[in-house]
Amino acid sequence: MNNTEFKIYGWARILLFILPYLFIRGMLELTGYVIAGISFEDQNFVRSPGQQLTVLFFGLLGTFLVLWIFMKYVDREKFIDLGFQLKNRSVDFIVGTAVGLITMVFGYILLIGIDEINYSEFNFNPEDLLISVLLFLIVALVEEALFRGYVLKNLMLSCNKYFALIISSALFSLMHGFNPNMSLFSFFGLFCAGIILGITYVYTKNLWYPIGLHFGWNFFQTHLGFNVSGQDFYSLIEFNYTTGNLFNGGEFGFEGSVFSVIAQLFIFLGALYYYKRPVKNILTG
Repeated sequence: MNNTEFKIYGWARILLFILPYLFIRGMLELTGYVIAGISFEDQNFVRSPGQQLTVLFFGLLGTFLVLWIFMKYVDREKFIDLGFQLKNRSVDFIVGTAVGLITMVFGYILLIGIDEINYSEFNFNPEDLLISVLLFLIVALVEEALFRGYVLKNLMLSCNKYFALIISSALFSLMHGFNPNMSLFSFFGLFCAGIILGITYVYTKNLWYPIGLHFGWNFFQTHLGFNVSGQDFYSLIEFNYTTGNLFNGGEFGFEGSVFSVIAQLFIFLGALYYYKRPVKNILTG
């Protein structure tokens, strides 16, 4: 296809993708539910971390299967061209994870310092810790391959790259719209998260930095005691809120905090400066 055809059909591929994705991923997740022994009848059934991991793993299989089919037969590209190339990208995942770690540690220290949260206890469980590593890694792989690797990639073939970034970030936040403890502000926070996860992809077409940032953001957020996008997971550190509000994020987690939005603004501006400066660097190769 020539460039004109790509611009016409980039958005159409995304629309074509939706129903097969929902069906195939849904069927594989259903398989995961059965294998994990999760009850469909008991509305109060609480899934164990291992059961959550099983369902997410089958969701990963479903997502990657549909992406592989579409990349091969619709986009006519290799699966790796979603942005999984490793050449000159060996440290990108580490850098992204470090940015997530630094953001969450500073946020935690700040909220402790202004008495928005109070440390409660340290809760070490090696099995749950290992499961959480795998769980948040799968979440990062699935959502980045889907929203940055396929959606943003194809939108950039259809419109201005920054407009494509805005649209993909809006879709990313909408996907979380039914998460517990959601509010308009937390929705905006997720939109901002989509922006900082996508901005590097706009310049590099590579997923390893956003995968690392997504993983580090969620993993360290939960282990410092916060909920993640409104959901409660196993945490190394437990704390109590003085009261849930826009400073501490409340039951949605740190990403529902004004400080999270400020941090994301700095990450975004830092990325823009990094990629626009006229020197070669570690992430642009």
